[in-house]
Amino acid sequence: MSRVGEKPIVIPAGVKVLVNKNAVTVEGPKGKLVKVFHPDMQIEVVDGQLLVKRPSDDRLHRSLHGLTRTLINNMMLGVTRGFSKALEVSGVGYRASVEGRKLILQLGYSQPVVYEVPPGINVEVEKQSLITVRGVDKWLVGEVAAKIRSFREPDPYKGKGIRYVGERIRFKVGKTGTGVTGGK
Repeated sequence: MSRVGEKPIVIPAGVKVLVNKNAVTVEGPKGKLVKVFHPDMQIEVVDGQLLVKRPSDDRLHRSLHGLTRTLINNMMLGVTRGFSKALEVSGVGYRASVEGRKLILQLGYSQPVVYEVPPGINVEVEKQSLITVRGVDKWLVGEVAAKIRSFREPDPYKGKGIRYVGERIRFKVGKTGTGVTGGK
């Protein structure tokens, strides 16, 4: 039995929820999200709460039950509080800047990396080395942050690159001179 799926979702004040068969529209102060769920999941609004029910105890229905409830809860959190991910750029000469809807990264390549920010996402740069990705869709915020990180992942030898704030890098030991010159 899904313990997560059984919990009702309380609809916060100022949030409108519209359920149309298997499509859920959530509108709040930060924005609007629409998501289509599996047709077997039964989603209904009762007394200011949103309930997700499954038709049977099938393996598929059990797995979709908690997932559907969590995705709808994330939609509610997104339109009320929003989501954010912070990245830091570390390395000599590495820096970031924003021009309109473009993120420009100087990462030690011969040309700067220009990333077009998708709609629904805001990217802010502080001190040329701290990038903050904000938005209402949790999946899209994580996807954009992962894409930005992939332009120069942290080097395990020196630590240069783009990493999440608070991420720990496991450093590797480089080659060491053993003092042997190779001959007799």
